[in-house]
Amino acid sequence: MSARHEAIVSIPPDHPSLPGHFPGRPVVPGVLLLDAVIAAARGAFALGPPAGLPRAKFAAPVLPGEAVRMVLTLSDGGRLAFACHVGDRVVASGEARFPA
Repeated sequence: MSARHEAIVSIPPDHPSLPGHFPGRPVVPGVLLLDAVIAAARGAFALGPPAGLPRAKFAAPVLPGEAVRMVLTLSDGGRLAFACHVGDRVVASGEARFPA
């Protein structure tokens, strides 16, 4: 059995992590996307803290202010597959594990 959830997140241009990542052409740090994925999954599926992140791939940069659509699929055993999209392109994907 699996459950699916979608959420949208946008990292504002004034986020404190952006000035150093990277000066003159800021991009959203991958850790912020992962944090948004975990927060959305925990809220949608009533999960506790994650037990691990066995796989994460960042395929394209995300710019401040871009709308990122997160597609989350929770499977039996606490396996969370995620894909983050900006428009039609996948910008990040991976898997997180939560205690069953």
